[in-house]
Amino acid sequence: MIQINWKYRIIFAIGSAILYTFLLWVFDYFSNEKLNSINSLIFQGVFFGIFFGIGFPHVSEKFAGKFSRKMGMKIKPDLELDEITEIEGTANLFRGIEGVGGKIFLTNKKVIFKSHKINVQKGQTDIYYEDIQGIVKRKTAKLIDNGIRIKTKNGEEYDFVVNERNLWFDKITKRLNNKRSTSKNRVHFADCAKTKDESVK
Repeated sequence: MIQINWKYRIIFAIGSAILYTFLLWVFDYFSNEKLNSINSLIFQGVFFGIFFGIGFPHVSEKFAGKFSRKMGMKIKPDLELDEITEIEGTANLFRGIEGVGGKIFLTNKKVIFKSHKINVQKGQTDIYYEDIQGIVKRKTAKLIDNGIRIKTKNGEEYDFVVNERNLWFDKITKRLNNKRSTSKNRVHFADCAKTKDESVK
């Protein structure tokens, strides 16, 4: 279950309250009779904002979270013979306009996303570390700080929504740096071996 912190819940609640109050005022303004006083409009707007922005998401998380955890336990990635899962967690991956729900896995070889069954687009997405150009933090809906974008060397972009974004960003960045460091060491070792062979000749 992707969680939204209290900061954004409060922002969403205030926005919902203002929008609802404005819509009530517009309806009241164009009606033939005065339906609501200013105090009534404000009270209804505040009540709607608290319920829709804070109460409803809390109840949804409580019940949907249990269902999500139960489904998450059944999601297992398809691994290669010498591949090991190191970290896993709940995530969404945008495939076109659909935010596909599932889990993200970090293995010793790649980033894996595996969807759960309640999606239009199902299946597993593999992103090998050596194919990744970079990773950046992003805002979901240009507002919520829970997104990361993985860019590959062939120009593809993968937009994820995750809990604890900074943790995932750091973990993936660490694996990319380790992979690049290993590749440089191999190149350096190969160059040294080549130089040694040439000096013997």
